[in-house]
Amino acid sequence: MYLPAELPNARVLITVKTYPQPSNTYSELVCTAGLLNGERWIRIYPVPYRFLSDEQRYPKYSWIELDLIRNGKDFRPESYRPRSNIEEDIRVLSKLGTADNWAARKEFVLREVVDSMNDLIARAKSEEKKSLATLKPAEIIDFIVEDDEREWKQDWLDKLKQMSLFDLDAQGQGKGRKVIRKLPFKFSYRFLTKGDDQPRKMMIEDWEIGQLYWNCLVSTDGDEEAAKQLVRKRYFDEFLEQNDLYLFVGTTFQYHNVSQNPFVIIGVFYPMKTAQLSLF
Repeated sequence: MYLPAELPNARVLITVKTYPQPSNTYSELVCTAGLLNGERWIRIYPVPYRFLSDEQRYPKYSWIELDLIRNGKDFRPESYRPRSNIEEDIRVLSKLGTADNWAARKEFVLREVVDSMNDLIARAKSEEKKSLATLKPAEIIDFIVEDDEREWKQDWLDKLKQMSLFDLDAQGQGKGRKVIRKLPFKFSYRFLTKGDDQPRKMMIEDWEIGQLYWNCLVSTDGDEEAAKQLVRKRYFDEFLEQNDLYLFVGTTFQYHNVSQNPFVIIGVFYPMKTAQLSLF
């Protein structure tokens, strides 16, 4: 067994928060993942992140503590869910900063790094069912932006409105829930890993890139083309020039067993490159 079925007072270093997605059961959910005790990958789902109180909204690289239980609806060994009401149980402890040039973060994140997507996919398809990893690409070839649907499906929007009618705060008043904006574009990397003879393309589903796009759209006075170029500048030009790039990758539940490559990029780890000292 990868981990025990029950994890009371689980202490997790959060490294991944995906862009909120619609849910048939809940209004919207965020897939959260991190390192249990800073050592082993764990996925926490479902988490209604945007509807947590301000003090419970954990930023990435925060240590959190809560009771977890294996998610019986998910065969992936890293998948757990909050034992009870996450809004009552989650405790945000502290956050690892970057003033040390990411040294504290790297101490945990880089303990296990894979360099071959072929090997990782084979592990996902084996009895191990591995579904989360830190990947070091051999080369980033390109950053791709593609058009996507501009609105969430109407049936989900209708369900959200119905749920909101019965969602009350502590004072018995209706909570106002704004629908998170759907990203009108898909962002992807094309890259090579060890043993690849052709570049592979994988979509980036990190919340961070979505928020960057919206920030860029504001700074460009609503110019979508200019905003897309700013996102590309950050994720391709600047990251490749200035940062030592790693990718957090995870499988999707729906496609884990059926897709040739069930992984997507769920986060980017980008410590600054270490300066090389000259011998002369």
